[in-house]
Amino acid sequence: MSFDFAAVKQYLMGLQDNICQGLENEDGQAKFITDEWQRPAGGGGRTRIIENGAVFEKGGVGFSHVMGDKLPPSASANRPELAGRTWQAVGVSLVIHPKNPLVPTSHANVRMFVAEKEGEEPVWWFGGGYDLTPYYGFDEDCEHWHQTAKAAVEPFGTGLYKELKEWCDKYFYLNHRQEPRGVGGLFFDDFHRLGFDDSFAMMRSVGDSYLAAYLPIVQKRRAMQYTEAQRDWQLYRRGRYVEFNLVQDRGTIFGLQSGGRTESILMSLPPLVQWQYGREPEPGSEEAKLMEHYLTVREWVKE
Repeated sequence: MSFDFAAVKQYLMGLQDNICQGLENEDGQAKFITDEWQRPAGGGGRTRIIENGAVFEKGGVGFSHVMGDKLPPSASANRPELAGRTWQAVGVSLVIHPKNPLVPTSHANVRMFVAEKEGEEPVWWFGGGYDLTPYYGFDEDCEHWHQTAKAAVEPFGTGLYKELKEWCDKYFYLNHRQEPRGVGGLFFDDFHRLGFDDSFAMMRSVGDSYLAAYLPIVQKRRAMQYTEAQRDWQLYRRGRYVEFNLVQDRGTIFGLQSGGRTESILMSLPPLVQWQYGREPEPGSEEAKLMEHYLTVREWVKE
């Protein structure tokens, strides 16, 4: 069938509600505040922020439906067939920064993009995924994260997890640091190969599996004791998160170039972060193990 944009938008608004409720329940103290906004260039959204909770130092779960008459350079440079088309995009994007450095940061987003021109077939696709950024690693957490990711996408094609996992490893890589941002997960873009119904179902499966992937890890680590030195390392490593989002992330660049709402685009940034010149972990330390064992491209589940 042809695409049903309204159905995608309805699902995504419900997904934002469900994820915020699940995270609120887990935190037990803080509540999300909602900021509804309109974009002068077309469209709008609702940004939800949780801060200073018992578990989550800062988190943002944003829904947006934006549109325009001309695509920014970041979107059309490699897709000349999109030139001259009107466009609209709808999606949910989130980043959660826990306070405890033994609980990893997580990111997820799912979205749909449509470009249309009178007299021509519309161009549409889905994109999204999720990835995990630990500051101190635990094998069982990485295995659970990836097993959940695999279960979400494998019903839609044998080998799909392997493909999207490799895509994620390549995408969330800081080229200027020559290191991965975290332990990966799933990433897909320009996804339409299954037709609308099954492509949409695959995107829903990814979105619906996020809490099942993340909350068991939070529950296992949230009450663990940590030191000021571990907190200091977390703040230093958060700098890599900021660098990736501001320097490389296509979603951030697209949002800013297309006249998006800056405050909502940058909701992913952590509340506290630090940079230290030339800092290296002590050999044999847990910090060194993060760099040597976890921040490498590796297989966490068996095919």
